[in-house]
This record gives sequence, structure tokens and C-alpha cells, in this order.
Amino acid sequence: MFISKLSTISLSCLYGIAAASPFVPSANLFPRAACEGNTATTRNEWCDFSIDTDYMTEVPDTGVTREYWLELTDVTVSPDGVSRPAMAVNGSIPGPTLFADWGDTVVVHVTNSLTTSKNGTSIHFHGIRQNFTVQNDGVASITQCPTTPGETLTYTWRATQYGSTWYHSHFALQAWEGIIGGIIINGPATANYDEDLGVVILNDWSHSTVDQLWNQAQTSGPPTMENVLINGTNVYGDGGSRFSVSFTPGTSYRLRLVNGGIDTHFKFSIDNHTMTVIASDLVPIVPYETNLLSIGIGQRHDIIVTANQASVADNFWIRADPQSACSDNESEDNIRGIVTYTDTASEPTTTGYDYSDFTCTDENENLVPYISRTVGSATAITEEAGVATINGVFRWTLNSTSMLVDWANPTLLQVINGATDYEIDDAVIELPTANEWVYLAIDTNLPVAHPIHLHGHDFYVLAQGEGSYDSSVALNTDNPPRRDTAMLPASGHLVLAFETDNPGVWLMHCHIGWHTSQGFGLQFVERYDEIAALLDTTSLSDGCSTWSSFQESEDIDQEDSGI
Repeated sequence: MFISKLSTISLSCLYGIAAASPFVPSANLFPRAACEGNTATTRNEWCDFSIDTDYMTEVPDTGVTREYWLELTDVTVSPDGVSRPAMAVNGSIPGPTLFADWGDTVVVHVTNSLTTSKNGTSIHFHGIRQNFTVQNDGVASITQCPTTPGETLTYTWRATQYGSTWYHSHFALQAWEGIIGGIIINGPATANYDEDLGVVILNDWSHSTVDQLWNQAQTSGPPTMENVLINGTNVYGDGGSRFSVSFTPGTSYRLRLVNGGIDTHFKFSIDNHTMTVIASDLVPIVPYETNLLSIGIGQRHDIIVTANQASVADNFWIRADPQSACSDNESEDNIRGIVTYTDTASEPTTTGYDYSDFTCTDENENLVPYISRTVGSATAITEEAGVATINGVFRWTLNSTSMLVDWANPTLLQVINGATDYEIDDAVIELPTANEWVYLAIDTNLPVAHPIHLHGHDFYVLAQGEGSYDSSVALNTDNPPRRDTAMLPASGHLVLAFETDNPGVWLMHCHIGWHTSQGFGLQFVERYDEIAALLDTTSLSDGCSTWSSFQESEDIDQEDSGI
């Protein structure tokens, strides 16, 4: 048991159901009927289970496999009226929403048809714990080699959690070229609602590709993005169109918010309406009400909104405001959608809620997990960190190094080859013992906030605040906030805890896309002796051989951290 301390110096359709894939009948892309017992007045029920079931220890055995086919292609798009090259999933940005019920097995076949850009790929299912299925985590250089253009890779995992999340590429900056989509795992909820309107993905958008902006990002800092898309659409100048959704008076709606941005922290609101928050990331929480909701990159919030304002106006603004303390966007005052109480949306005249705090905090002080858990104790070990300019470009560091891992030699491949020593810049922390508590403290003395995401686990937020962490900082171990992405405050600290209950190789990184590519990450090799037996070694090795041959024949250089 130990605590490790790290310092960082330094679309048109709300529901998001996809059009039919050319690889599978369209019926497979639509949600199944809800589980018996889960109705508008009994959302706490789910078949023979309920919201009181501890999903960490008990999961329905549905015997159902949900199968999806995704094809990644190079496209030209103009989601806000400005044309640019991009990448799409089944021809759309965002890609199709993947649906499952709690306990289902999910099979996703990903075909890489990025033959124009000659990009490899991998698909990560953000927040899915991948219990004993580490090979399906979808992280280039960690759990697989990139999938080569022309090849298909199949991912299989069990939906042991329920709620809202997303999938995205974990190869270079590819996610922010358009390789993203929603995931809905149906299950019980902590409050009732009438209709589920699905995933709402917020992602910042540039009129140059992010690959074109990479050199600027690593030499002079993050570029200013021109816009933000709400489910794949927005306006810019005289072009584009607003995202809109219709409300029926008296009806309550569930919306599943996802921040899929590369560098933007949002404050979300709907003019005149109150939101009831029922989940954060994939963790059901005790409901609370708010008018304004902070959402960091990679985070999700499930909200319920009641349509009770028809007497005030016909149309209301939906607002996703970039927070100026950590986000710079050219369209900061025009990132809006529309809620309409009529058949046809028109431009609202409503006024947004006032606020004066533009910092990039998250909602952790309001988050009380519905299933209460207590964190065990651990002993402190300190890990130092820094920031550096390496070969003339900016790199973030954690665990005393800037992470640099090899597309062609992922950590899982090293494990099956019997490696027990790692390169320093692999940034490995070894956790050999099963079922012990790990505490991880991260510090920064720079006035920049960072969304920290851990793969393979939900973590517990023990402390979060200004200044450096030391032993005088009080730790909350009595049912603290629990999630998979939390904000490291600017000039502050974040203390996380998790149990070593999932053998594998698990990445932890800042979810600002530029920072990930600039080495802001480390990896936990958890229960090494158990990992190899969990792997399909033939698939892993063959995929790496294919990628290595392609990379050599096409003379492709790895220019970033590898993750």
C-alpha cells in the first residue's frame, strides 16, 4: 500500500443514433427495449436489480452480446459551414452511439479505412473499466500497436457499469479530427424522468486540422480553436446551423453530457431551466440541482431537465461557455444550441445565468456517490516531476519524465515477451500486489488546470485544492467523489485512490489532447504475474508485425508521446 506524489512544474441529432453502417444491418445500431420494471416512475428499478445494487460486486448476467461495426474514413466536412479535411466514424462526426444494457457483452469491430492520411488507429472506450480485459482498452503503445489501414481489429468487453460515456481514438491527435462517439449503457437511475434524449457531445473545433496545428502547439503553446460543435454542428459567420431539441411542456428529459474537447473546459446551462444531476462519469450520485454545470475534458454528467418554462418563451438558449481561465476559443460567446417548445426553432431572446467564476474547477464538491464506499489506508511515497524543453519542443513531465512510448512495442507486448525492466520514459509504476489501496498525489505550481484520467479504474478523489500536497492536507476517505476523470486545480493538488483489483497495464494522463501528445502521462503495470494469461498473444503479436511493416514501408515517423 502506498501513496505516490507527482508534481507538474510547469451534430444535428441529439439522440446520436447512427445511420446504418455498410458492414451491418441498421437494426443493430438501435437501442433495445428497456429492461422490464424500468419506467418513467420507477427508474430506480432494473429487472431483478436496482439502483441499490452494488455494481462493483454484482452485475446482471444478461447473456446478450451487442455487436457493432465501425469504419474510420478520411472525409471533407463543414459542420459549421467551413470546409476542412477530417476523419469520421461510419461517415459521421460524432460517430454512432453504441448502446448496451447493464451486464451485456459488447463487441466492436473497427475497420481502419484511413488510406488517404495513412493513419494507424486505436479505439478507447473511455471510462469502461475493462475488468480483466486489458487488451481491449484500445491505447496505442500501451495495449496494442496501431491498427494498420486496411485492417480490422475487434474489441470485446463487458458492460459492468451503467450510464453515459464515449469512445475515441487513442492514436496521436486523431480523436480531435473526428474519431469520437457516444456510449449509453442502460441501467437504473437515482431520479425519475420521462424521456431519454441521449448523448450530447461538446467538442472544440478548428478550421485547420489538429495535425496541422501540432507544431504550433509544441513550440508556442495551444492554438486558439475557432469553434465548438454541439453534437456535430454549430454556426460560424453566416454558415452552419444550430443544434436544437424540442421540449413538450410538463415532460422531463434526460441528457447525457460529454466533454470531448481537445482543450476546452465548459460551463453548461439552459436559460431559465434547472438541471438535476444524477451521475458523474459512470457513477450514479445522490441527485442535486444546479443552474450551471462545470464539465472538464473527458468528464460526463447525466442531467434531468423538466420542460416547465413554456409560459416564459418559445425558445431558450443552450449554452456551453468555454472557461477563460484555461480555455481560449474564437466563438466563446456563440457556442449555443436551442431548446424549443414549438415545432420549428427560432433564435431565442433569453438571457443566461450570471456567474463570476471562470476558473476550471469541476463538480466534485457536489458529488456524493449513491453507492457508499470507504477508502482504505495507504503509506505515502513521493514521486517528483517537472517540465522540459526537449529537442526544442515543449514537453510535459510526470513521474520525473516525459512519457515516450513506442507505437511498435506496446507495454502488453513487452509483458508477453517477459520484460521486467522498462525504459525510463515508459513512465512505469509497478503495482505487483493484489487488492491493496494506492494513493496518488499530483501537484502543479503552474496556473494551468489539468483533467486527469485513469484507465482501468474508477478512482476516489481524496483531496483537491490550492497549493502543494503534504501530510497536513486532510483526506476524505468516507464515500468521497468517485469517477474516472477529475481536475487537477491550477497551482494546486489532486489526491486520488484506487484498489489494485484489475490486472493490466493502465494509462493515466492529462486529457488535454496537446498535453497527452506532449508526454503528460504515466502507466501502472498492475499485477504483472497475472497479465499474460489474460491476453490473446497471437492477435497482439500479429497486429504489431503488420503495423511495423506498414510503418517501415510508408516511412512514418512517430512525432509525439505515442499515446
